[in-house]
Amino acid sequence: MAIKGIDVILYGKTQTGTDDFNRPIYEETAETVSNVLVAPASTEDITNELSMTGKRLEYLLGIPKGDEHDWEDKVVEFFGQKFRTFGMPTQGIEDMIPLSWNKKVKCERYE
Repeated sequence: MAIKGIDVILYGKTQTGTDDFNRPIYEETAETVSNVLVAPASTEDITNELSMTGKRLEYLLGIPKGDEHDWEDKVVEFFGQKFRTFGMPTQGIEDMIPLSWNKKVKCERYE
């Protein structure tokens, strides 16, 4: 049996214009990213992240090789719930990693 990820919806913002005060107007866009690994955070990871950043780590996402999406501070949806990514994605060298994923993204519950 091969390891396979799930579809995750990644929400982004696209500037569609400006308002009367010349501030940007954004439209939310949703894009499905396939084959994303979703793993619950360990108790140790949750405790460490909470003490270092004040954020409660819920899940770690494994992003497939070749993915060019911006994962920093984005809303993602999976398992019928929304989460917000935080921190910089951790990335390894594609050719040096044997499986299909080379980025790791942290996310917290988003309400």
